[in-house]
Amino acid sequence: MVILLFFAFLSGLVTIAAPCIWPLLPIVLSSAAAGGDHRRPFGLTLGILLSFGFITLSISYLVKLFGFDPNILRIVAVLILLFLGATMVIPSLTRIVEGFVSGFAGKLSGGAGSRFAGGFLPGFISGLALGVVWAPCAGPILATIATLSATRTVGASIILVTFVYLVGVGIPLFLFSYAGQRFVQKSRSLNKYTGNLQKIFGVIIIATALLIFSNYDKVLEANLLNAIPSYSNFITSIESNSAVTSQLNSIKGNSQNKNIVGQPFSPMPTSPSTNGLLNENYPAPEITGINHWLNLPAGRQVLSLKDLRGKVVLIDFWTYTCINCIRTLPFVTSWYDKYKDDGFVVIGVHTPEFAFEHDTTNVANAIKQYNIHYPVAQDNDYATWNAFSNQYWPAEYLIDKNGVVRRTHFGEGEYDQSEEAIRELLKESGAKISGSLSNMPDQTPTEEISPETYVGTSRMEYYYPNGSINNGNQKNLNLAPDIPVNSFNFGGNWQVADEDSTTGNNAVLEYKFSAEHVYLVMHKPASGNGSVKVLMDGKVVDDSSSGADVKNGTVTIDQDRLYDLINLHGKPGQHLLHLEFSPGIQVFAFTFG
Repeated sequence: MVILLFFAFLSGLVTIAAPCIWPLLPIVLSSAAAGGDHRRPFGLTLGILLSFGFITLSISYLVKLFGFDPNILRIVAVLILLFLGATMVIPSLTRIVEGFVSGFAGKLSGGAGSRFAGGFLPGFISGLALGVVWAPCAGPILATIATLSATRTVGASIILVTFVYLVGVGIPLFLFSYAGQRFVQKSRSLNKYTGNLQKIFGVIIIATALLIFSNYDKVLEANLLNAIPSYSNFITSIESNSAVTSQLNSIKGNSQNKNIVGQPFSPMPTSPSTNGLLNENYPAPEITGINHWLNLPAGRQVLSLKDLRGKVVLIDFWTYTCINCIRTLPFVTSWYDKYKDDGFVVIGVHTPEFAFEHDTTNVANAIKQYNIHYPVAQDNDYATWNAFSNQYWPAEYLIDKNGVVRRTHFGEGEYDQSEEAIRELLKESGAKISGSLSNMPDQTPTEEISPETYVGTSRMEYYYPNGSINNGNQKNLNLAPDIPVNSFNFGGNWQVADEDSTTGNNAVLEYKFSAEHVYLVMHKPASGNGSVKVLMDGKVVDDSSSGADVKNGTVTIDQDRLYDLINLHGKPGQHLLHLEFSPGIQVFAFTFG
């Protein structure tokens, strides 16, 4: 943990040099230099750190609790900055505000209100607003912080890492703002222009606030990052050593499986124990908080583990766009069909990863597509997921006749062992099991493949050249030449958001992958269908390389689901995937096989 904290501090320390925060530095300088009190830079710095830290760690909890649009906070921050800028431009407004703040601050500071109001408090208020809209370039450490926050799995370790990171950020930020303030105050040539300088600083704050409101600040940041990729390469390199990666994975609950490094909810971890078929022994939590049941037996409205005592139950956590879940489903459905008459029950707990996976119709269509005959529970609020303390898709919990979890397995593979465990528990329950194992072919990849790759910023890690890209409208992006393996890049116009990126005019995406199969989760446009032209290594894909959803080199996006783009038919390798999109398609995540 000490190593991770050191690199978190180091990462924060060099953030001041990041091109993606340069557009905000003028407003930092203007806010600090506008007041003569040395407390103002400290208030500004503290406000930024507290605001950014609180929003980063808690925004998903607040949205979940109150159901508001997080963009509201951004609008409020812009309005605060506009108001503060106006007070610096209009002297009469400045006097009114100073009088109000001085009176308020005096009550809090025992008569020292004027100094408090003229120094710390205005800077602190400016900092609070800036912290809401500040989005530093994300290396692996900050990406992990954002990921765990987005999935509402913040614990003491990640809070400590965030605190140390912010301490690193705060030191150069305070020095920058303090040095700027002192320079303006000490420069004799500027003394006679103090009033005009304050107005200029106010105009800078107003202009920056308008840039933030229009999202054009993100365009500037993106262009700076594309023009100067060395910073992101540097920050990623210092954070990507094996010790930091190992400790980040430990915090996220990941195994060290080479295919899933960096992913918050690992699709392919190793089981926690392989000492025997039955590797657990604890009471099973109850199924709870289910939003909707599908495929229930006639006459039943809900199922509970209490009602199923005496039977062997397999709880299978899945989501219908997860390729690892999809490869597992044939085994789970075959076990159910084979042993259901012997007292074996499967309950598929569908816990969504993306917003559109909450839709019952989409889940029902997936149930038909994959020939699922057992009950499926929609766990949209993660209630059962959390009851089981689950972290993975897919995840299987095998429960005996007494309601005790006797085996867990996470990810793909070990199908023969899982079936043997099912048979063993059925024998314990008194069933007479005969015949042999199913011996279905295991499709789990054995070679090293590209990692699951998210296209939304909350879990984006493999964007080239800077690891991630900022939210908002990204216009006229240029594809980067010679991208490294396991990296992707945008071209054309995109609307980038936390969970996905939506295609605009001339939208293209390139990914240099290493795998046999390539899949992509996409959401159809709001009106009509979309289309994606698929090229590999500069040529439109044909029957030798196209996935099942590609017809004549093009995929029609007519549903919200996982699309099969590339199938190299037993010849995995490194290739450059080039996708050309029609407008309005939401792109979520790549998976590989």
